[in-house]
Amino acid sequence: MKTFEYASPNSLKDALGLLSDTWGETEILAGGTDLLTSIKQDVTAPRLVVSLKEVKGLSGIDSKGGNLSIGATTKLKDLIANEDVQKHFPGLVTAAKNIGSAQIINAGTVAGDLLQRPRCWYFRNGFGLFGMAGGKELVPDGDNRYHAIFGNGGKAKFVNPSSLAPLLIALGAGIDVQGPKKERSVKAADFFSTPKTESEREYALQANEIVTGISIPLSGKKNGIYEVRHRLGLDWPMVAAAVAFDESGGRIRNASVVLGHVAPTPWVAERATAVLNGQSRKAGAQAAGNAAAQGATPLSKNAYKVSQVKVAVRRAIEAV
Repeated sequence: MKTFEYASPNSLKDALGLLSDTWGETEILAGGTDLLTSIKQDVTAPRLVVSLKEVKGLSGIDSKGGNLSIGATTKLKDLIANEDVQKHFPGLVTAAKNIGSAQIINAGTVAGDLLQRPRCWYFRNGFGLFGMAGGKELVPDGDNRYHAIFGNGGKAKFVNPSSLAPLLIALGAGIDVQGPKKERSVKAADFFSTPKTESEREYALQANEIVTGISIPLSGKKNGIYEVRHRLGLDWPMVAAAVAFDESGGRIRNASVVLGHVAPTPWVAERATAVLNGQSRKAGAQAAGNAAAQGATPLSKNAYKVSQVKVAVRRAIEAV
């Protein structure tokens, strides 16, 4: 591990003033469950780590103005325990619980889950975001069991690792971001991006900006998730599906289906959404699962994920 300076400002303004305009020169520390590992693995080597632990106003959960506001540094354990989240967004509670590690649930933060770097073993072992060595892509012919089956036509074949992001997108959430000059809100559906160069990150955030919170409309939509995992302990899913919809007269309306761990970004399954609307749960679950898997382009060792997508979507709808 390379040495770095550490700063613990007590205001958001001071924290922003310490950040560099270039990714990697400075890093933000909240729960540290991903950052500290990344530093140890030489995934990042910042000259300065800026802690948000003493910055006031970045944690807590509040219901106001028709939205549920969640502070960026709210611990996952507090998300799970909050009565408003349990009442309106049980899928988020399930997603956080499914992480399976008491240490991460107690230390990890909501924004930290969204901003964690890819878990791709090529990336984590020094071959870069695109798994390159000697000018050659290693992923297509290598061990790609847990890589992308959607959106993998370019060099990026890793999967987005966030547990919360798919359902936040399905619920129409917004991500609040503060920069040195202005504050902005980004739709969760637009927050994640596929980098084209090694110097880019996997989200619509500048190096000198800080995520301050998440806002979810209290629309009354029913919601849930289902994850296909190797084991119930600490692990990342092979496939996840998040669904949100209204229901009237036994028919599903205003549905949204978003997949996780199948693409470099959370994957909005538009075909599944189209199939699901107007259907009963029983009739729609199977059809939506089949539709969600259409258009997949599996790699040499991850075709099994196609059938898992079908299962995950169906069970997510049934679990709501």
